[in-house]
Amino acid sequence: MWTQERWAALAVLSIILLLSKVVAPIEVPLDPKIQQELKQPPTIVKQSLKDYIVDPRDNIIIECEAKGTPVPTFLWRRNGKFFNVGKDPRVTMRSRSGTLEIRSSGKPEDYEGEYQCFASNDFGTAISNKILLRVSKSPLWPKEVLEPVVVREGESLVLPCNPPPGLPPPETFWMDSSIMPIIQDKRVSMGLNGDLFFSNVLAKDANTDYSCNARFEFTHTIQQKNPYTLKVLTKEPYNDTFINSTDLYGARNVPETQPTFLSPKGLSSSKIVLRGEQLLLECIAAGVPSPNINWNKKGAELPSKKVKIENFGKTLRLLNVSEEDSGDYVCMASNKMGSIRHSVEVQVKAAPYWLDKPTNLVLAPDENGRLVCRARGNPKPTVQWLVNGEPIESSLPNPNRQVLGDTILFHSVQIGSSAVYQCNASNEHGYLLANAFVNILDMAPRMLGPKNQLIKVIENNRTFLDCPFFGSPLPLLRWFKNGLGSGLDGGHYKLYYNGTLEIKQARPEDQGTYTCVASNILGKMENQVRLEVKEPTRIVRAPEHVTQAKGTTVRFDCRVKHDPSLPVTVTWLKDDKPLSFTWIGRFRKDDEILTISNVNPEDAGTYTCTAKTEIDEHSASARLTVIGRPDPPQDLELSDPSARSVRLTWVPGNENNSPVTQFLVQFEEDRWEPGKWQNLSIFDGNLNSVNLQLSPFVNYQFRVIAINAVGQSQPSLPSARYQTSGASPDVVPSGLEGWGSKKNNMEITWQALKNTERNGPNLRYMVSWRRKDTEEEWNNITTTRTKHIIHNTDTYVPYEIKIQAINDFGHSPESNIVIGYSGEDKPSAAPTELRVSKINSTKVNVHWVPVDPSTVNGEFKEYKLYYWREASLIKGLKVNKTKLHKGFFTTAEQPSGILTELFPYSKYKMYMVVANREYEGPQSNPVEFYTKEGEPGAPKYFRIQRHTDVVHLKWDKPLEPNGVLIGYTLQYHTVNGTQAGERKAQSFPPNVTEYIMNLPNRFTRFKFYLAARTQVGAGEVYAVESPHFANEAYKEQEDIATQGWFIGLMCAVALLVLILLIVCFIKRSRGGKYPVRDKKDLPLDSVDHKDHDGSFDYHSDEDNKPLQGSQTSLDGNVKESDDSLVDYGEGGDGQFNEDGSFIGQYTVKKDKEETEGNESSEATSPVNAIYSLA
Repeated sequence: MWTQERWAALAVLSIILLLSKVVAPIEVPLDPKIQQELKQPPTIVKQSLKDYIVDPRDNIIIECEAKGTPVPTFLWRRNGKFFNVGKDPRVTMRSRSGTLEIRSSGKPEDYEGEYQCFASNDFGTAISNKILLRVSKSPLWPKEVLEPVVVREGESLVLPCNPPPGLPPPETFWMDSSIMPIIQDKRVSMGLNGDLFFSNVLAKDANTDYSCNARFEFTHTIQQKNPYTLKVLTKEPYNDTFINSTDLYGARNVPETQPTFLSPKGLSSSKIVLRGEQLLLECIAAGVPSPNINWNKKGAELPSKKVKIENFGKTLRLLNVSEEDSGDYVCMASNKMGSIRHSVEVQVKAAPYWLDKPTNLVLAPDENGRLVCRARGNPKPTVQWLVNGEPIESSLPNPNRQVLGDTILFHSVQIGSSAVYQCNASNEHGYLLANAFVNILDMAPRMLGPKNQLIKVIENNRTFLDCPFFGSPLPLLRWFKNGLGSGLDGGHYKLYYNGTLEIKQARPEDQGTYTCVASNILGKMENQVRLEVKEPTRIVRAPEHVTQAKGTTVRFDCRVKHDPSLPVTVTWLKDDKPLSFTWIGRFRKDDEILTISNVNPEDAGTYTCTAKTEIDEHSASARLTVIGRPDPPQDLELSDPSARSVRLTWVPGNENNSPVTQFLVQFEEDRWEPGKWQNLSIFDGNLNSVNLQLSPFVNYQFRVIAINAVGQSQPSLPSARYQTSGASPDVVPSGLEGWGSKKNNMEITWQALKNTERNGPNLRYMVSWRRKDTEEEWNNITTTRTKHIIHNTDTYVPYEIKIQAINDFGHSPESNIVIGYSGEDKPSAAPTELRVSKINSTKVNVHWVPVDPSTVNGEFKEYKLYYWREASLIKGLKVNKTKLHKGFFTTAEQPSGILTELFPYSKYKMYMVVANREYEGPQSNPVEFYTKEGEPGAPKYFRIQRHTDVVHLKWDKPLEPNGVLIGYTLQYHTVNGTQAGERKAQSFPPNVTEYIMNLPNRFTRFKFYLAARTQVGAGEVYAVESPHFANEAYKEQEDIATQGWFIGLMCAVALLVLILLIVCFIKRSRGGKYPVRDKKDLPLDSVDHKDHDGSFDYHSDEDNKPLQGSQTSLDGNVKESDDSLVDYGEGGDGQFNEDGSFIGQYTVKKDKEETEGNESSEATSPVNAIYSLA
């Protein structure tokens, strides 16, 4: 048989199984329209503190604010009874609020008590905490007469404070009559209760009095107790000028004692502290000398993050106490006489605190739900349920509600059962009170978002389409795209509980109109969202890190690619702060570039380019490092002086973002070149202390220059001067040499010592010399100059020379002996039997008999051959007769040489002399020779003029024929892109310089190669290519010429010109002057024109017009011609008819007179000009 308890347990289990299927409570949205229309029970939103202390001078405000629909009404209970606000004229309640305001007149103590606010509307009642109202008090100190406190030196003392009880308790501190704080230390300190403790009293403690002060927070007043005065009995008279700080007690003959506790008393005590508050433990001990206090916890370490040791070790403060802080805390007081311990048992209790606080519950009809109220405390709190402010036991029975301890279960709730439930969890240390309403709603679906919203998203991004809705019962929501389908969920889509549709990766095909439909048993509602998928905004050329020198210009790129339908803005930041741009500023922004001109160190930083559209943005950053010349070094110091060295130390300046690689040390001396700074040494950039090697007898001053990749710093400020002592010269004069400036002298020269090499005053040089290979005595002379001349010498005689430097301290080592020579004279003999052999077109071998070396009368330099081009063997070709020379350095018995770069087919003359360093000797026998024929140069020009069906070629003979011309060779082939046709050749006699070639069709192009020939062979090739034929232009001209309007226009122009001519003729016949510029023939310049190679041009200026072409030889090294069609129509001797054709097909080169005679003056006629246009 089942007992009654078993049946009860089964019923509870059944209810729990039923509620395990409880639907989630309805979350009411914060939409203002919903909140305004929705009927809701009251909710307390603001209230005063549970323990509420007020200033008696101010009005008393007891707050109670609540919200709900309809607007709640308020009433108050005081000390458990209804408080009638309307009967007391000093008490008012604010409109639409429960807040009480009590005016300050009268006795505020009359209103002390426990207050509770009740907020009610048609759906329930919410209540506030019980507010204990108390008025702040700051009572006066009782009047008392304090006798002097008599104490023996070395004994302990406690001066009690006993402040008057205040609300809240006052803060205490000790001062003397002069309102100076009492200095506290481990011997003298204030306890937690406000008493002043002396571990031991010294005679000096009687020098002041002691007064306890109480500060009251609310009234902002300080009250002072009558002061204590001390009378200290001593064994030794007190004299503060003879205090032994190391032994205060022995010097005063004060006996030493073991520690004893002044607070707390005994060896153990206990203390209760609440969870979350702070624990304060105190141990103050007496003894001589003053004891030290140490703290520990039995069986555990003190929590270092929560524990603070204060008041010279006497107070332990433990913050935010929790249950694990329970235990025994031990303080030990010790001095050299012994130690003593006190144990404090700490128990941690707890006022109730929430584990599961009940929250508002909104349910639809026939739904299930529950309210849970769980709290913890020590001791364990009891839980009491109330409904609408009254105990639930005394409320009307509700068959759809069941209370199970800390839980209320609701099942199949119905309209009209809305209420506010209160949970009260309490123990002896306090209580918790929470309001939670149960609101039963039925409402058709509502759409809370904007209608027909347009959403723009970036391609491939995760996208959310929101459709906020509300209804009770909770509506079912589905999504459709473009009005099609059975609902979007799964695969590419994900539907959330709140109605949001997620598109995991938006693609262009996801564009369209999406419809969300919410429905419940009361109806349905829908909304639409239009989705557009856009290309992402990207910076395709980002700024790059730049290191730039100060004063230069910096550019940062920021090229952006974005969706064309989205406007983009580009902004620049420096170190995350916006840049400002002005017309005259150094910062300029174009579409894709940021330019910073004249950069300075302040411009360094991180520059960020941000491209932003209405739906996305992209950023890229780069660092600008501005480097500059380093700042000058500072604080130069000299140390470690010695005879020839000193140590120089400096402080490097700012490197300005470019490491210093070198330091240049310069010096200035005030004896030889004052004010002139000279380089001394260069040192590595990581040094700032160097040993300088110095010269004797110099008064130095130093400065340092820092060098980095940008350049040099300004010099540092100069150091102090440093004078070195004198010494004999240790450097031998360099550059010693002897050479004659005349044939009977020898000049001896040398380089002077540097100023820093003098080593002492009165520097001079001793020069010694004698003839070489003789046993003569050395001649010498002492001089301050750097040159000495020896006169009356033989011609070109060798001498031995040496030198040494001398000053007042001694002389330098002697130099090595050098060989010098006296002066040279003109060579007395000429080379003989000068002749040539192996003559070809451009070079010839030269032979001669050398002179006797003794006739050179000096140092042999060379045999110098003088030669010049006397004439060309071509009749009428003028040449350049400038004399040229070539040197041959040889001492062979049968010398010879080769003379090159001669002109072919020319007559040359030459002679030879011998030369020493100063003079040339007499001329040898003259020689005359003729060079042989050679290959001719390229034609002077080669021009092409193309017409519809023919190509006109024209050329001129070479500037240097290099022989007798026997003709020209013309080769050509068709050109089709990069392909060349078969090459054909044609020869012409030397007097032919023009050729007309018929074209197979007007679009065929040719490349031509022309070379002149002598008996030796073909010369350099001149290559040109025929121009493109303007097919379209030609057709257009033909078409225009056949148009009637064009013919009519030309006739009108011709008629107008004819009328003008008649008018001019009439005017001239009446005596008027018609200005006509006579055409003048320009004669050929008869002056010889010199080529760069010294030859003379035998052609006219007309022939010398510059050619835009290239020349090569027939071996195929062709230089292309750049001649344009205009070039082919200008210059030259050929004559053209008005239709552009040549006058003759083969014409021989005309004389000047014939060419001038063939010139026509018809071009000056207006009528002919019209015909030409036609």
